[in-house]
Amino acid sequence: MSPLLHARDVTKTFGRTQALRGASLTIEAGEVVAISGPSGSGKSTLLHCLAGIVTPDEGEIHYGETRLDELDEDARTRLRREAFGIVFQFGGLVPELTAEENVAVSLMFGGAGRAEASETAREWLDRVGVGDCASLRPGELSGGQAQRVALARALATEPTVVFADEPTGALDSVAGEEVLGLLLGVARERGATVVLVTHDNRIAAFADREVVVRDGVVTEVPAVTR
Repeated sequence: MSPLLHARDVTKTFGRTQALRGASLTIEAGEVVAISGPSGSGKSTLLHCLAGIVTPDEGEIHYGETRLDELDEDARTRLRREAFGIVFQFGGLVPELTAEENVAVSLMFGGAGRAEASETAREWLDRVGVGDCASLRPGELSGGQAQRVALARALATEPTVVFADEPTGALDSVAGEEVLGLLLGVARERGATVVLVTHDNRIAAFADREVVVRDGVVTEVPAVTR
């Protein structure tokens, strides 16, 4: 059986900066994998390539039997909508929408009707502990509340893979561990795969496996050192 995600010899350059220099990584279905490394090492670029947000200059990205890097933008967008959930460091919520609307809109993009999407959004907000914030806009939420809303938005579509780019980076340690616990708890309950970028060793320790990106290349962390 093929791995769920596979990057092979991926390179990516932004201007004069080579973010990835032949990075390779294999992720099996149901794994929780932490991608760590120093700032500027290329770890977020690798996650964005795996999620189809950016395309590599060279190399291959496979999602199951699909060659992700060969899809056009419309096809990658559909795949992200149908199979991927994404959580960013600062949430990425739409400031003009309420918490409920931020979650519901992702469901409506997937074809759900407004009433169904709103009901599901409220259920997920309750599940992640911010049901009482449904009518609030992002500017009225604390950092921890906003990240829980972002988490509800990513999980409400029941994705096969959740990509989380420094999801606790803007939170204090207590709120960060609470958000991470929610993410991993729901993902493991549903058998979803999680790809998590972090610079925090405490956060990486929650994963099944850790890899390190240094100078655009991936190195596996031996289990005995974890």
